[in-house]
Amino acid sequence: MTISISQQRTQRDSRNDRFFKGAVTVAGLFVLISLFAAAVMMFKGGFEAFQTFGLSFFTTPNWDVPQSQFGVLVPVFGTVYTSLIALLIAVPISFGIAIFLTELAPSWLRLPVSSAIELLAGIPSIIYGMWGLFILVPFLGEHVFPWFSENLSEKPLIGALFQGPPLGIGIGTAGLVLAIMIIPFIASVMREVFLTVPTQLKESAYALGSTTTEVVWNIVLPYTRSAVIGGIFLGLGRALGETMAVTFVIGNAYDLGLGLMNPGTSIASSIANEFGEAVDPLHKSTLLALGFVLFILTFIVLSIARLMLRSLNKRDGN
Repeated sequence: MTISISQQRTQRDSRNDRFFKGAVTVAGLFVLISLFAAAVMMFKGGFEAFQTFGLSFFTTPNWDVPQSQFGVLVPVFGTVYTSLIALLIAVPISFGIAIFLTELAPSWLRLPVSSAIELLAGIPSIIYGMWGLFILVPFLGEHVFPWFSENLSEKPLIGALFQGPPLGIGIGTAGLVLAIMIIPFIASVMREVFLTVPTQLKESAYALGSTTTEVVWNIVLPYTRSAVIGGIFLGLGRALGETMAVTFVIGNAYDLGLGLMNPGTSIASSIANEFGEAVDPLHKSTLLALGFVLFILTFIVLSIARLMLRSLNKRDGN
């Protein structure tokens, strides 16, 4: 029985469709498998540390390599603290950049500024670290941190933040470098979502006599709120896992404190500094356990972001 051309085409299309579905399914599962494999590898490698120290592994600030006493409280604190400092600096600046590009900048200036942001996003982290160490650290140590120490260290409430040696290396410097690194990511996301706001909405607000500030706060931000929050958490995830730039400028000291000028450490910088010299199996297991903790910490942050976005979408009726 002869098969018609239309039947042959139907069979071919059906076969191609099954192949396409299989290919994209494998691609999707590849992400999950890779994620699961990385988590299992780090947990397995750090199991000795978890078993040896128990819950004290997460609550003690001790880190004594010769005595094989390890606790992750200081690296975890340093990771979270520097990331929050970076967000406090980066979010307002990123917001200003995005609003300038979408609402205020002349057309001839938008492309150069947008290209500069994309260029900043593509600079390797080690370049930021070298710039921070050789340019930013001397500047802060000579002109900024001494002034903070003299004028703010005795102030109530905020004085504890500005106590410490004004050398230029420390938690605050690491947070500043991280902020510079994540600004391009957050600003790019904000700019793209601000461009999705319907022109009719903004023009209607302007026609009713609204100022640019009122249009931004009452039209642009409510319309893009979910995407803006997602971009902020994207920047936070980038800051949590940064390694080389932080390693150069944070000071790499296992000290627990709020002082922005005090040296500290982070999970990623601890692993980068010590993994190559870790000869004790327990020490190496501890560093792998640190990697697993960073994995879990990033997962928690991104999960919180997803929950917040879902809550906002439900409240908006989406």
